[in-house]
Amino acid sequence: MTAIPTIETARLVLRPNRAGDFEPFAEFYASDRARLRGGPLDRAQAFRQFTAEIGHWAIRGYGFWAVEDKATGAYCGQVGHWNPEGWPAPEVGWLMMAGSEGKGFAYEAALRARDYAYQTLGWTEVASCISDGNERSIRLAERMGARLGRRIARPGLPDQLVYIHPKPEAVQ
Repeated sequence: MTAIPTIETARLVLRPNRAGDFEPFAEFYASDRARLRGGPLDRAQAFRQFTAEIGHWAIRGYGFWAVEDKATGAYCGQVGHWNPEGWPAPEVGWLMMAGSEGKGFAYEAALRARDYAYQTLGWTEVASCISDGNERSIRLAERMGARLGRRIARPGLPDQLVYIHPKPEAVQ
């Protein structure tokens, strides 16, 4: 089993999830905000998603971190790597809680996660898979230098937009 590392940015700690992180995670997935991420989900479904993100570390050796604000200790969301069976590409993804949006936390954490993918995991390509209509995430991917690579139709769900990030040599 891969030990989940803790890494930092100037303002954030990216750390393993804790039991206390589940409450805000479940609240997010119970809300309409989750509609572009496969929700809304009931508590049991949200718990399965939460533990799947932790289990991803055991199976793949990478996954999502909890994002914590160094100044307050507040749980801000999830940022990290995702590549379950059938996923379009190894991904750097993010999910921020409502009170943590608009502060640049997602950008800061996602850049650090992308650097980790290139420098530590040895990835040569990174994507971000975003539901069509998720304008905040699209803007964040583009701010990181990612460009739309392809669109995947998903019956009953918004199309999935696969944004391709610059190669490692272009960002280091």
